[in-house]
Amino acid sequence: PNATLGVNIVARSLPLGPGDEILTTDHEYGAAHRTWRFICQQTGATLVEQPIAVRVTTADAFVEQFWAGVTPRTRVIFLSHITSPTALVFPIAPIIARARAASILTVIDGAHAPGQIDLDLTALGADFYTGNLHKWVCCARGSAFLYARPERQDLLQPLVVSWGYASATPGPSRFQDLFGWTGTSDPAAYLSAPAAIAFQREHDWPTVRAAGHALLAEARHRLATLAGQGQMAPDDGAWWAQMATIPLPPVDAQVVQQRLWETYRVEVPIITWREQHLVRVSVQAYNRPADIDRLVEGLAAILPIMR
Repeated sequence: PNATLGVNIVARSLPLGPGDEILTTDHEYGAAHRTWRFICQQTGATLVEQPIAVRVTTADAFVEQFWAGVTPRTRVIFLSHITSPTALVFPIAPIIARARAASILTVIDGAHAPGQIDLDLTALGADFYTGNLHKWVCCARGSAFLYARPERQDLLQPLVVSWGYASATPGPSRFQDLFGWTGTSDPAAYLSAPAAIAFQREHDWPTVRAAGHALLAEARHRLATLAGQGQMAPDDGAWWAQMATIPLPPVDAQVVQQRLWETYRVEVPIITWREQHLVRVSVQAYNRPADIDRLVEGLAAILPIMR
């Protein structure tokens, strides 16, 4: 039903123990971060957060900065493909390649990636990848997936043991048996996925995505000019797709978010991350320039009275 459950399945299955390290960043989603902390408490492993520069520059610099956290004890690398608090598209492919060469497992949180950027799981080569379909693929709420490379599938154990275990009529793989039949459940959200994918294919979604990216580029510029705090990533677009985070001056995040909704009918997260305040803007197919105008108008009115 969501990427968090996918992360839990993998994290609870891996054979970790005292002295083992899980390397991640300080940009990860809160629920996933808590999952790994829980696993470390249960196994004696250690969660290592590698700080990533607030204003990223190049993919090579990112890879070297992250890889500096790898030690002989690193057993797992856990990364977001697109981060939740900072909305950055991490260049994960070279890290996955280096991890495989070093016999380090890779677990990728793709909660925001499917439908927002091109995704070829086989070419990417991650050991485990979990992604949501109810965000940018426009499926029904509660539709996600967990992918495991075939040679890694035997590592995974279901959180709930049900009819697929030791089935009298086994399916095409043990992996599908264990996770595909878990008793009484409503598969309606999952069954919406083929229709949603077909809808996007029929409506030239690369063009729709490009239009959203262009509108977001304008929004980033206007909001950065208004807030006066610069940008978290270059303007070239490699670091962001249809979602971007723009730094704000010190504010009461809850008050700003509430006033934007109550007065301007704009629903947008105002995030506090690493003691910074950020506005995360998402531009989907249904958004129009007028929506960005309202957001800018609202922040232009609210920010001065918050200082």
